Amino acid sequence: MNDLAALAELCGVLPRYHDLQGHEHITTPETKRAILRANGFDITDEVTIHAALAKARFEIEDRWFPDEIIVESGQYTVLDFGLGATWYLKPDDENTVVAKGFPGDQITLPALKSGVYILTASASDRTEIITVIAAPRRLPQLDATRLWGLNFALYGVRSDRNTGLGDFVDLRDMAKVAGAQGAAFLGINPIHNMGYADKTAISPYSPSHRGYLNTSYIAVDRIPGLEGAIETSAFDKVRSAQTVQYADQKSAHNTLLEKAFARFQTHADAQAKTAFARFEKARGAELQTFARFEGLSEISGADWRDWPLDTEEPATDRLAFHTWLQWVADTQLGQAQTAAKTSGMGLGLYLDLAVGPRRDGAESWCERDAIAQGVSIGAPPDHLSPEGQNWDLAAFAPRKLKALRYAPLRRILSQAMRHAGVIRIDHVLGLNRSFWLPDDGSPGAYVRQPFEALLAVIKIEAERHNCLVIGEDLGLVPDGFRDTMRGHGFYGYSVLQYERDDHGAFPDPGSGPEQVLSCFATHDTPTVAGFAVGRDIDWWEKLGWIDGATSERMHKRRADELTALPQDGDFTTYAHEHLAQSNAALVAVQLDDVLGSVEAQNLPGTIDAHPNWRRKYTVSLAELQHDSRLTETAEIMRRAARSHSNEGTSDED
Repeated sequence: MNDLAALAELCGVLPRYHDLQGHEHITTPETKRAILRANGFDITDEVTIHAALAKARFEIEDRWFPDEIIVESGQYTVLDFGLGATWYLKPDDENTVVAKGFPGDQITLPALKSGVYILTASASDRTEIITVIAAPRRLPQLDATRLWGLNFALYGVRSDRNTGLGDFVDLRDMAKVAGAQGAAFLGINPIHNMGYADKTAISPYSPSHRGYLNTSYIAVDRIPGLEGAIETSAFDKVRSAQTVQYADQKSAHNTLLEKAFARFQTHADAQAKTAFARFEKARGAELQTFARFEGLSEISGADWRDWPLDTEEPATDRLAFHTWLQWVADTQLGQAQTAAKTSGMGLGLYLDLAVGPRRDGAESWCERDAIAQGVSIGAPPDHLSPEGQNWDLAAFAPRKLKALRYAPLRRILSQAMRHAGVIRIDHVLGLNRSFWLPDDGSPGAYVRQPFEALLAVIKIEAERHNCLVIGEDLGLVPDGFRDTMRGHGFYGYSVLQYERDDHGAFPDPGSGPEQVLSCFATHDTPTVAGFAVGRDIDWWEKLGWIDGATSERMHKRRADELTALPQDGDFTTYAHEHLAQSNAALVAVQLDDVLGSVEAQNLPGTIDAHPNWRRKYTVSLAELQHDSRLTETAEIMRRAARSHSNEGTSDED
């Protein structure tokens, strides 16, 4: 094996992979070079490659102790590598010794609370640092079975008081509506920060920073600490539009937020100001770094890669403004979760964690010490995109993230779970391996991730926030991956329209796995009504992905498949009853399907050709609470739950 191949293997670059059709793809030398550069290696020539390999091997072979260990929290752990060392243990974020020991053949750690620790061991004039990750054995699990919930697009909510974009108060009110119907959770697309100065990004799966919130969702008429309504007549036009007018809404919304902040500084009550100060202190230096990015982006542009080296620094009041925005957003999101739980929801909010941030955004700048440079993450060809996908999202470089003891990821997870009863991790396969696409045009390749450590970090944060975790495990999945994830307590992701057999029939409801969330569609797939009429096929033909003859054949096959189903002509009812009768632990119903929407939220592979992320709902929030279609769908779910309960009750009970 040559030095390049050896270094690539040492850094987790897979030498080959198989696509959906079983075709083998060999990782080229050009790709290996690009990925190694992304991980911070100097590979200018054969000499530097040889030196980098020698250094990497030395760092591994010269250690007396492992550089990282994972232990089960709450349990005494005996480590068999004492080597006569004295040692002490501190939490990663504190300067307090929680355990220490004297020379011996073993190191015995006490029962640790879940968290990340630093173990310092000294022997024979040598001192080494060991990262200790203490994690629970499994993620939190449901006490009950067969809970159902409602998924919807927050941006698409119509209400008399929002600013043309659904907001956190709409989320609160929607939770009350869904809770009254017996829903156990309320799911939405990611609400990550999109960049205050960015007027073009709209996909919730291409955020600026996943550790902070989208301030466009702030309800300007419910700012904590301010009394009295804020005039929103400027939004009449965007509020009445049939699709979300992002640029117009954001411009006017930002103007109101500026006015609200000025008013907060002079008129807010003492309690609100104290709460804001506590939030700033708790979020620490990381929040200030994020606020600095937001301020710099106002001065030098939304894409930090174009900033001049001598860019002007933002004023102190702008930093305060951006930290205040995050406090307001966090407060309103917390109020929505409180309302969800108060309404009777067992879980409350079901939030989504995107795969990664935009490469021009705040997270890529704030966490650049952990980010892989010169590559984007994406996906090889699969059933969603035959040509493969380049998401233009940044990736954490495994070696860099490990050196930081996973702190950037831990902060992001904490934010995602802070006000949620359940989160979905998009493309959870990325915890095991991620597909990197070099900027130089080299073919993409998979890069192995520190799988066990990432799982441990997720379990730590989930335990801390008592949050269930769903892993979106669609697409190309290695053998045994799903079983491994279930063993750690992850709930899988089951999409009914993907699980039909060769004849188009849906599986028996009782034959599927239990530890999953089951749904008919995702934001990237046809709705129930869209599937029934072949709207996805229409779009493929319209965009030139298939020709007319192929479209006709696909439509005929879809119609034949639906005709063969045991239904009474109402495919939506059939689909919802099928989900309700499933033995899945969690069942999600889309508001789009309740309302009979034909268009999907998003069509992968398009930007402006399809109305991605722009479509508003056909009924307002006020109308929805009296809509018989929601009541009827909820009754399907309740009836199935009663049937399941009766099946578990014997005659003697």
